[in-house]
Amino acid sequence: MKKISVLIPCFNETENVIPMSEAVTALFENGGELSGYDYELVFIDNASTDGTRDKLIQICEANKKIKAIFNVTNFGQFNSPFYGICQTTGDCTVTLCCDFQDPVELVPTFVKEWEKGHKIVSGIKTSSKEPGIIYLARSIYYKMIRGMSSVKMIEHFTGFGLYDKTFVALLRELDDPIPFIRGIVAEYGDGFNRIEIPYEQPQRRAGKTHNNFYTLYDAAMLSFTSYTKVGLRLATFFGIGVSFISILIGIVYLVLKLVFWDKFSAGYAPIMIGVFVLGGIQLFFIGLIGEYILNINTRVIKRPIVVEEKRINFEEEQD
Repeated sequence: MKKISVLIPCFNETENVIPMSEAVTALFENGGELSGYDYELVFIDNASTDGTRDKLIQICEANKKIKAIFNVTNFGQFNSPFYGICQTTGDCTVTLCCDFQDPVELVPTFVKEWEKGHKIVSGIKTSSKEPGIIYLARSIYYKMIRGMSSVKMIEHFTGFGLYDKTFVALLRELDDPIPFIRGIVAEYGDGFNRIEIPYEQPQRRAGKTHNNFYTLYDAAMLSFTSYTKVGLRLATFFGIGVSFISILIGIVYLVLKLVFWDKFSAGYAPIMIGVFVLGGIQLFFIGLIGEYILNINTRVIKRPIVVEEKRINFEEEQD
């Protein structure tokens, strides 16, 4: 009997973990659509502080097929899911968000495509019930990254999908302390016969979103600095262009000063404008280059992707 793993990252989802576990197990038990498969349900908790862990312990005690990993601290929105996928043991792994914004009812569709030979099945948002302005901003971001990246990035792909065990084995071999699963799937997906399944993203079932400006900026910068060179190239070409213009203006200013020594006087305005404009440009590109350096520094330090505090129900398989 084939085994399907379902990986659910969570952080402060006390209102959602029990309904989510019930929705997933219903697919495999009591004549559910996937009752012909064995399964494991793995929650990886990113240091919740709202009682989520107590609920997870409760769930795991009631069903040994449900497992949990507790992280010692919050390792971010990318490291924790990536690490969780690597801990699964099924013939394929499905990833779901705990807030129900990834439709559980699509899992059987993913499995059907997997059985047809697609080793990666990606859920692609074609629309969303989130505010229109946010969806528009995401669309612009995806198109920008897709246009600038050397890798064909996938628009409106959050990581929601199914991954065959051969792809999971590849993930385990990667030596990357800040893995970006969306970029990895885009980079290697064609070699795993990837297929896309469209869906409308529903609203969060309960609780508050944990996304804010910082988390969205962090995601954008990780993809930008990991999969594009355009920032550094832009800094170089823009610097050359501004330097050329500055030298040209300096020569013109000098010639005018020499030819019209007594009559020409531009005052300090051009100098002040030049200083502020060039200063602003320099600060912008120093910050941009700093993002690349931060990315390099994180990789060089080679800290573990995740440090576990505790895991539940994994010992059953080890014995």
